[in-house]
Amino acid sequence: MEIREALNQATLDFTQCGLASPRLDAEVLLSHCLGTDRYGLYREPERPITGEAVRGFRHLVARRRQGEPVAYLTGYREFWSLTFAVNRDVLVPRPETEILVEEVLNACADDGSGRPRILEIGTGSGAISVALASELKDAAIVATDISPGALKVAARNAVDNGVADRIDFVRGDLFAPLKGAFDVIVSNPPYIAEREYAHLPADVKIFEPRGALLAGPEGTEFHRKIVKEGWRCLTPGGRLFMEIGYGQKERVHAALREMNRYEEIRFRKDYAGVARVVTARKKE
Repeated sequence: MEIREALNQATLDFTQCGLASPRLDAEVLLSHCLGTDRYGLYREPERPITGEAVRGFRHLVARRRQGEPVAYLTGYREFWSLTFAVNRDVLVPRPETEILVEEVLNACADDGSGRPRILEIGTGSGAISVALASELKDAAIVATDISPGALKVAARNAVDNGVADRIDFVRGDLFAPLKGAFDVIVSNPPYIAEREYAHLPADVKIFEPRGALLAGPEGTEFHRKIVKEGWRCLTPGGRLFMEIGYGQKERVHAALREMNRYEEIRFRKDYAGVARVVTARKKE
């Protein structure tokens, strides 16, 4: 079997399954099996592939046909131009979450905070904390998660990306294990409502961790908890950043206003025009 033939057949299989990006999926999986990049596939399209590479590729194609995310099949995902190990203990990092990282970085630059203390609630793969640590060389970061499996993945990613000395990973539920005050609290909490969960794409609903997705009847239950408890862990003038889901802007805005502990409440849209990130400052 040649590279071209393998790509074309896998693309056809994925198209028939209704996958959103059949050609890209085929390219990523085949390049993974051959130990090359996607561009390498097109430099030698007539190159024969045999033996273990063919068997491995067919196995991954069969699993992808069942809806398993490509990132779980290869074991990694790129985020913030960094490479992150992922498995089924953690959500696959999404491109829109990079907006959350951008907002934190912009705020730290505006505030002139040379050594910010940053807290991430629900770190998962560690993508947010590792990305921030890669940019803020003097930041001190604490990242929590309730899942020991997730914390193991996050710690590995901190090591692999050379920032392990600047992130402390702590197991616990929300703010329970924490002491001290932080200049920044950032979180991408679960925000899928119960009624929405059944309608998620199969590759998300079946394979990604339910506890990292499902929030409760409204979808903003974790946001409300973070708003309510977070101000106690913020320094005066400290900032809160959260990713939110579609249609949640008004409920999250109301939660922040009702607390009367925050000001400068702002929302930023993602590239699809959806309000995706909320920021607020603790009143001094």
